[in-house]
Amino acid sequence: MRDCEPRDLDVVHALHEDAVLHSTAIWQDEPHPRAWFDGWLASRQADGWPVVVAEVDGQVAGYASYSQWRPHPGYRSTVEHSVYVVPAFRGRGVATVLMSALVTRARDEGRHVMMAGICSTNTGSIALHERLGFTTVAVVPEVGRKFDRWLDLTLMRLPLA
Repeated sequence: MRDCEPRDLDVVHALHEDAVLHSTAIWQDEPHPRAWFDGWLASRQADGWPVVVAEVDGQVAGYASYSQWRPHPGYRSTVEHSVYVVPAFRGRGVATVLMSALVTRARDEGRHVMMAGICSTNTGSIALHERLGFTTVAVVPEVGRKFDRWLDLTLMRLPLA
């Protein structure tokens, strides 16, 4: 586990592109171009938001990050995260390692709550979050649309303090 570096962004971009084009993990129609991620990482680092990568056998196996849940000052102690794993490494505990690192960082920073917004059909991600202690606080029906169908959003919460 280590902080993401610019050399890792090809993998980060590939994971983003795959999630946008082939899944409901990201409710976006077109992926960001590779160059967009240079600014994304620089901005995250400048603002103090972590981006971590997991390596397996010298290869980046996944990444995770968090930032403020909503932009208003009253939400400054609540963060929302993202976690993505390279398909070849799924089912090997990589997401658990990434999430555990994020939770530790958030606690060390004095954050109060970590939120997860997960497409309700992503039962694997929901189960992972439940194993890590997240609880479902709401299922919001039909708030997103992708692949010509309405999507429900499961909101999960982990108290950190």
